Amino acid sequence: QMMKFAWDNYKQYALGKNELRPLTKNGHIGNMFGGLRGATVVDALDTLYIMELEEEFQEAKKWVEKSFDLNVNGEASLFEVNIRYIGGLLAAYYLTGEEVFKSKALELGEKLLPAFNTPTGIPRGVINLGRQDTRSLFSPCSGMSWSWGWASAGSSILAEFGTLHLEFLHLSELSGNPVFAEKASTFQFVLNKVEKPEGLYPNFLSPVTGNWVQHHVSIGGLGDSFYEYLIKSWLMSDKKDSEAKKMYDDALEAIEKHLVKKSAGGLTYIAEWRGGILDHKMGHLACFSGGMIALGAEHAGEERKQHYVDLAAEITNTCHESYARSDTKLGPEAFRFDAGTEAMATRLSERYYILRPEVVESYMYMWRLTHNPKYRQWGWEVVKALEKHCRVEAGFSGIRDVYTTTPTHDNMQQSFFLAETLKYLYLLFCEDDVLSLDDWVFNTEAHPLPVNHTNFKA
Repeated sequence: QMMKFAWDNYKQYALGKNELRPLTKNGHIGNMFGGLRGATVVDALDTLYIMELEEEFQEAKKWVEKSFDLNVNGEASLFEVNIRYIGGLLAAYYLTGEEVFKSKALELGEKLLPAFNTPTGIPRGVINLGRQDTRSLFSPCSGMSWSWGWASAGSSILAEFGTLHLEFLHLSELSGNPVFAEKASTFQFVLNKVEKPEGLYPNFLSPVTGNWVQHHVSIGGLGDSFYEYLIKSWLMSDKKDSEAKKMYDDALEAIEKHLVKKSAGGLTYIAEWRGGILDHKMGHLACFSGGMIALGAEHAGEERKQHYVDLAAEITNTCHESYARSDTKLGPEAFRFDAGTEAMATRLSERYYILRPEVVESYMYMWRLTHNPKYRQWGWEVVKALEKHCRVEAGFSGIRDVYTTTPTHDNMQQSFFLAETLKYLYLLFCEDDVLSLDDWVFNTEAHPLPVNHTNFKA
């Protein structure tokens, strides 16, 4: 019902725009996707299909067939276009077999390839989708890409260049062209060569030199999905990509040694690391890590398995506390463990909640892997809080302060709310065989990709 409400309002007031602004009842385009439109449509396809909202799915499919234009101009985030558009189209294709989704995914995938034309093969973060010489798509001269202005000294971001290969392996599988898999896997060779401080992976790397630009390490934003895609790459390869598994195991060991801490009140959290100095804060984005560690625990050696299940449960519990300690029962963008504060935001700029999925994502994995009923209970608390505080007349909106029960709405129904938050909540209450974790791997936008479909290994 929540999904139908979110979709129906998007369709009525914002169809073809990227997101719905539910308070003003209009659409939002933004600047992340270049000239691409319909982010909410593509992000919602698989959720509508899985929830058996057939009429709504057909509406979305029709928009993709008739109105989804890839001949656009504009600067786009390589990462966002990949996880939302490529991921959404691939998942829709694998779930339905409808050719339109496959052909759009491949056409868009080709437009992303020029981003990899750097001295190291590590892609830059921004690609101009319009500047293409179609006669030479695979030559080094076509396309234009550059790095985000705010990224440290023209560097590429760990979570961006490390969150491409699940989708790109499938693009190679479906096209028969190995170039996608080859380009998206280059980062593994580069990262294996460069020295890791204390075994950790900093967030910024130069695409020119292949060296770290500065030593900020985070399991939240800028780092997060790099780690997620290592373990998922191994799972998606039917456990053949041993290089990714080793990188994951070694990274997790370093994270546990240097970043995992326990607060005075007994809460386990993952701190951020700045050149050897710890910042005792955890972002909402980092709350996916409970689910990731649980997923990886299933495949750790017997003596380590229980250890990782326990660690995953402790981190997920901490993220639940960040929700439970707020007046709205929704969690802040970041929460801290210092000066007597535990699992709460201390800065005004970190008190907002923008319909993010990471906490319920971990509930879903923890439920599937332990069947402890508390995870469903916690998920239901989130459903009630969303209905109470985020549902407005024409959709769902983020809120600016989770610590007040009369919150101000931010007037944005994020596309990931339909792609991820509602999908993970739905799956939390489904039987385990609905998108079984044995058969599907979720990309970082919760788009399911099938396991062992790919023989491509760059």
